[in-house]
Amino acid sequence: MTEETVAQRIARALQRHGVKVIFGQSLPSAVILACEAIGIRQLAYRQENMGGAMADGFARISGRIAVVAAQNGPAATLLVPPLAEAFKASVPIVALVQEVERNQLDRNAFQELDHFTLFSSCAKWVRRIITADRVDDYVDAAFVAAGSGRPGPAVLMLPADLLREKVPAAVRERRSNLGEWPIDRTRPADADIRKAAAAIASARAPVVLAGGGATSPAAAAALSKLQDLAHLPVFTTNMGKGAVDETHPLSAGVLGALVGPRSLGRHSLPILNEADLVLLIGTRTNQNGTDSWQQVPPTARVIHIDVDPQEIGRNYEAIRLLGDSAATLEALCAALAQVDLSLLHDKRESLEERIASAWRHFESDRSALSGSNSAPIRPERVMAEVQARLTPDTIVVADASYSSMWVVGQLRTRTSGQRFLTPRGLAGLGWGLPLAMGAKVASPDSAVIALVGDGGFAHSWAELETMVRSKVPLIVIVLNNGILGFQKDAETVKFGGYTTACHFSPVDHAAIARACGCGGTVVRDPGDLGKALDLALAEQRPWLIEIMTDPAAHPPISLFDGTLDRAAEKV
Repeated sequence: MTEETVAQRIARALQRHGVKVIFGQSLPSAVILACEAIGIRQLAYRQENMGGAMADGFARISGRIAVVAAQNGPAATLLVPPLAEAFKASVPIVALVQEVERNQLDRNAFQELDHFTLFSSCAKWVRRIITADRVDDYVDAAFVAAGSGRPGPAVLMLPADLLREKVPAAVRERRSNLGEWPIDRTRPADADIRKAAAAIASARAPVVLAGGGATSPAAAAALSKLQDLAHLPVFTTNMGKGAVDETHPLSAGVLGALVGPRSLGRHSLPILNEADLVLLIGTRTNQNGTDSWQQVPPTARVIHIDVDPQEIGRNYEAIRLLGDSAATLEALCAALAQVDLSLLHDKRESLEERIASAWRHFESDRSALSGSNSAPIRPERVMAEVQARLTPDTIVVADASYSSMWVVGQLRTRTSGQRFLTPRGLAGLGWGLPLAMGAKVASPDSAVIALVGDGGFAHSWAELETMVRSKVPLIVIVLNNGILGFQKDAETVKFGGYTTACHFSPVDHAAIARACGCGGTVVRDPGDLGKALDLALAEQRPWLIEIMTDPAAHPPISLFDGTLDRAAEKV
C-alpha cells in the first residue's frame, strides 16, 4: 500500500464509514483536499454556524452520521451553536476541527484557543489526535460516540502539523463501517416489556405522546403498528411531527403550547387530560413539548421509552423502558399481541369519532383565516396552499419561533414517517435554511420546502449563494411581516410594551435571492400564492418566495390565550 499522510488516512477512514459529503470551508485544508481526491464532496458553506446546521439536517434525513469541518479559533467558536442544537436534539455529527501545530500549543499561536473547554458543554466527546499511528482508532471512536447511546456531536481536533505526517503501517487494520445511526439498537429486558404491555392493556384511557426519537423510518413504522394493534391515540411533540400519519383516525396531532383559540389542541387536549396512562416515546419531556409540564395528568401512570437513561423519569416518574425507540416498540408490539386488548378495542370507535370531531372543529375554527383573501396575507392561508401541494415525500423544514409553530400546527402529515424538521433542541433563529440544505443534500429527489421568518432569515442570507454554487435546489418561503413576531408579542404580553429591536426596515428578500442567482418572487395578493408555489416547484432550482404577511398574526399558543387572543374566538 502506498504510504499515506495522516490527512489521507482520515479521508480514507471517513470513506470507510460511508461518508460521501463533508460540510466544510476548505479547512483543515489537508483533510478536505484528501477527501475531494477520493470522491468525498465538500459542501462549502459561507459560515460555520450554518455549516453545522447543514450537517444536522443531513443527519436527520439520511440516517447517517454527518461530518462538518472547521478551522481553529473563531471558526470553531461558530460551530458551538449548531452543535448545541444537535446535542439537545440528539443528532449525531462528527466535527473535525483544526488545531495549531503541536509545538505551538500554549504559546499564544495564531487563533489558538482552548477547544476542549469550548466544546465541553455542546458535545458528547472531545478528543485530539496526537500521534499518526492512532488515526483510525480516533476516527472510529468519534463515530461511535456520535451514533451510539443518545446520539449527539463528537469533536475530533487535528493538529495542523500532524496532518502532514506519514502514517506507519498498521499492525491491525480497522474495517468497520460505523456511519449509520443508531449504531446499536438496544432494547429493554423482556420482563420490563411485558410489564409495560400489561399496563397498557389494563388501562382505561391510555394515550401516546411521541417526540423526536420516534421520527426515524424504523421507529415511525413500529409506532404505526403499535397505534393500530393497541388502538392507541397518538399525540406528538413539535419535534415528533411526522412520526405518525395524521390522517389516521387515531392521530390527534401536535400539542405542546398549541392549545390556544383556533388550534387543534383546543379540541384534542381533553383526550390527554383524561388519560390514565401516558406512553412517552423518545421525548425529553421538555417545556415546549408539554406546555410547561402541564399536559401529563398528575394521576396518570407513565411509561417512558428513551435511549437516554437520564431522560426517563426526569420530570415524570415512569416505568422505565431503556432502549432504542424502534427496537423497543417492536418488542412492545410483540408482547401486546399476546395479551387481551379487548378493553381498548371496544373503545376504539368512539375514540376515533372524538378525534375526528376535534379535527372538524379545528378546520371550522381556522377556515376564516386559512381561506382569507385579505392582505397582508395570513400565514394560515400560506399553510393551506402549501398543504395542497404536499406529497408523502415532501420534506418541510422550518426556522425556530413562529415559523416552526405554523408548520407543526397548520400542516397535516400525510403518511407515517413524513419528515418535518424544526430546530427545537435550542430553537435558535436562522437554522431553517441550512437545515433544509442539509436535508436536500441527503435526499436530492425529494421536494424540500423551507419556511422562515424575515427575522430568522437575516441570519442565513449568505447561504443563498451556497445553494446556487453547490446546486442545492430547494424552495425558501420567507414570511415577511417586518417584525420579530414572537419577541414583539411575548414582550407585549409580559411587559405591556416591546423594545425597538422588534421592527425592521423594509428588505427586498426576493431581490437578494435573484442577486445570488436564485429565482425570486414577491407575493402580496393571496390569490397569487398557488401560482408562485407551482412555478417554484416546477423550476426545480433554488427559489425564494417572499410573502408579505400580516404582522398581527401569531400561532395559537397558550401564552397568548386570554391576552392577545382574548377576543379571537368571537371574531
